[in-house]
Formats: sequence, C-alpha cells, structure tokens
Amino acid sequence: MRLIGEIDPARPLLVVAVAEEAAHLDGGLPVLLTGMGKVNASVALATVLARGPLPAAVVNLGTAGALRPGLEGTHEIGEVIQHDLDTEVLRTLTGATFGPPLTLDAAGPSRPVLATGDLFVAEESARQRLAERADLVDMEGYAVASAALAAGVPVRVVKHVSDEAGEGAARTWRESVDGCAQALGLWARDNL
Repeated sequence: MRLIGEIDPARPLLVVAVAEEAAHLDGGLPVLLTGMGKVNASVALATVLARGPLPAAVVNLGTAGALRPGLEGTHEIGEVIQHDLDTEVLRTLTGATFGPPLTLDAAGPSRPVLATGDLFVAEESARQRLAERADLVDMEGYAVASAALAAGVPVRVVKHVSDEAGEGAARTWRESVDGCAQALGLWARDNL
C-alpha cells in the first residue's frame, strides 16, 4: 500500500492496484496504490479511510478482462459482483453462487457489470460461466466498492479493457497495460 499525495475532503481519491495502471495520471489528485487482489485493495482502502480525512469520493481506476468478444475501451461500471465465492461448500451454506451484487451510482442499462475475483480468468469454461452474469472481470473492483460504501464514501469504478479473458486472448495484460494506463489517465483528466 502506498498513498501518493494528501487526501482532500473536497476532491476524489484515485484507487489503483499497481503503479503500471497509474503511470499516466497527472498527479493532480491523490492516488492510493493498493497492490493486486481483493484483500490488498480492501485493507489498503479501509486503512486510509479509517485514518481520515475522508475524500469526497473514491474512484477505482484499473484494467479488466473482457468476458464478451468485441468489448473494448473505458467503461464506468454499474454493478460489481464477487465471482470467486462460487464453491460447492459456500453454495450449500448460503444458497448463493456469487457474492451479493453492489449497485453503483453509475447504474443504468448501458453500464457494464464487473465480476471481481482473486484470479486471472484464463480457462474458457470460467470465462463462459462469468459471461452469463458479467461483462468484465478484474481483481479489485468489488473490494474497493465494498470498502468505500461501508465507510459512507461515494464510489465510482472505471475499467479499461486490457485483454479478453479466457484461453484465446490475442494480447496479454503486460502487453497492453501502458496503453490502458494512458486511456485511464485521459478519462481521469476529462471526468474528474
């Protein structure tokens, strides 16, 4: 976890998993680098929010894999789900297949659903299963949204498609992360 800049209660806090995704942010807003995965993201953000002051909003910027062919570009997410709680034991205990969905302020018919889990979706069968419920997949969005909402802070989740999830991806995250970071930097400049 690394906080770059000072939190200003009148401005948003940008939350990004890794420095590569934040490489083209202009430095005008504070940035929290959480590390990859749900645990790192939730612990880092909860720690910063508990210390105060609270930012005006939390904006999670990052990359995501497309679960459907042809999905490209930058997307503000309308709903996040947690996909890696899908085990037989948890289904038996809770009757649920996915973690409870979180609806964000950006909800609407054209806003994609993001599935968050602590794994890269590489198998085609996993991609197909997730595509039944979501448009994009990442490793931090649900955790960031959950921590921000629990603290009473408005949250936006914005993801740029880095690759197609599944076995047949034409490009890898490493190959596309700098281009994604440029797009996220432009989005932040134009929308925050």
